[in-house]
Amino acid sequence: MNEGLITTLLIVTLFALLAGGVWIGLALAGVAWIGMELFSTRPAGDAMAVTIWGTASSWTLTALPLFVWMGEILFRTRLSEDMFKGLAPWLERVPGRLLHTNIIGCTIFAAVSGSSAATCATIGKMTLPELKRRGYPDGITIGSLAGAGTLGLLIPPSIIMIVYGVSANVSIAKLFIAGVIPGVLLATLFSGYIVAWALAHPGAVPAATTRTTLAQKVYASRHLIPVMLLIALVLGSIYAGVATATEAAAFGVVGALAISAAQRSLNRTTFVESIMGATRLYCMIALILAGAAFLTLAMGYIGLPRELAEWIASLHLSPFALIVALTVFYAILGCFLDGISMVVLTMGVILPTVEKAGIDLLWFGIFIVLVVEMAQITPPVGFNLFVLQGMTGKQITWIARHTLPMFYLMVAAVLLIWFFPALVTTLPQQMKVG
Repeated sequence: MNEGLITTLLIVTLFALLAGGVWIGLALAGVAWIGMELFSTRPAGDAMAVTIWGTASSWTLTALPLFVWMGEILFRTRLSEDMFKGLAPWLERVPGRLLHTNIIGCTIFAAVSGSSAATCATIGKMTLPELKRRGYPDGITIGSLAGAGTLGLLIPPSIIMIVYGVSANVSIAKLFIAGVIPGVLLATLFSGYIVAWALAHPGAVPAATTRTTLAQKVYASRHLIPVMLLIALVLGSIYAGVATATEAAAFGVVGALAISAAQRSLNRTTFVESIMGATRLYCMIALILAGAAFLTLAMGYIGLPRELAEWIASLHLSPFALIVALTVFYAILGCFLDGISMVVLTMGVILPTVEKAGIDLLWFGIFIVLVVEMAQITPPVGFNLFVLQGMTGKQITWIARHTLPMFYLMVAAVLLIWFFPALVTTLPQQMKVG
């Protein structure tokens, strides 16, 4: 049987299982088992056991549940409310005014979260009611929040970077550092769009009702101290070379617990809720990673990655054409799968092709994060769209339409890092991390 027919058969089987409601991790493992049993000579049983155990017991992966737990702890503190109080006075005279709290708030919270959905929900809980009360238009308010929430994936620490680093055997610490400049760049693009929108719609943004002095602004900034200290603790330990990503994640958990205790939001109930929330999310991610690792092994035995790489190579695509094709591919895939599933499901096939094209895997990791961010705001399976639909009651198509400009800005960011790769590679080259 030729590889094209095998690939089609396995893809149809996978989507049939997913459509039937089978968990993603189990669906991946099931397709891998079928592929190995039917199309290879290697026994599937022992291969599955060894692969799943090896993936689940990876020391590098230890950072993931710790960062997830840190985000769950912070989700139950007053951190987001304090950030709004600290930021709002500085935005009185900027076109778009308080709309920028969505962008800046998500950028700051992304540096201590790592989850797009958690960033979107945490900041949205505070900004959406406040902006609505002050008369800001729903479209730009919700659209900018949906786009800015994706920064939780790009600005370190990032769950998706950990998943990619494990899948591609790339240093997670270097990925974290590489995401800083692109993350700030994307946040700047988002804020720039809000400025342009506000100037084009001068009557849509309510006028400032109060004027604060410089001293009052500085005093209000005290609310930002806890989050800035936590960012310094987590990222500073990595950038200084004194901690690995896993050790920095442990620092982050301790720091988050300290902030929660200082704000008096830490009690037995919130502590247990944070552990259970982190456990549920990590178990889901770990099952997907294990199933995907087995699928990658199965495809290797069947020979699909090699055949696909050879087929793409036979097209003689330039590296730029390959990146364009992958951008379209992941944008379409994002309509059906969540970001983590996209990464773990495709890395086994895509990485050999990317390496053959001579593309740096560190740069490619940031590219992957950017296109996965696009998937967070593409219907029907855009996680940020789901989060905002639950928070606002708006139709998901309405939210997606108002988020479309942010999608285009992400495409622009991909082009910028392609033509200026130093945006990604400069910091990791300058800092000695493992």
